[in-house]
Amino acid sequence: MKKIEAIIKPFKLDEVREALSELGVSGLTVTEVKGFGRQKGHTELYRGAEYVVDFLPKIKIEIVVTADMLDTAIEAIINVARTGKIGDGKIFVSSVEQVIRIRTGETDASAI
Repeated sequence: MKKIEAIIKPFKLDEVREALSELGVSGLTVTEVKGFGRQKGHTELYRGAEYVVDFLPKIKIEIVVTADMLDTAIEAIINVARTGKIGDGKIFVSSVEQVIRIRTGETDASAI
């Protein structure tokens, strides 16, 4: 099993969720996060004063999928979340040793 963590632009969340649902992804975790990459933030104007925003708002999506579904899920996220502009985000993939559903005690693929 693999864990996919995708950092995306906030306005792309619904599209990514719908794309993953169509693939049969049964659950996901969404967190509002802040960060920066190559764009290093940006400058904004507020009440006539200019200030620098170092950390930009992003959305972090976490899903766990079986190894055979990994490439399909990654492609779906990339195709929907890509705008072609800086700040589109990143995808991190890591291995998951074990999954246990607390309510039923199911483990591994049946617990996803």
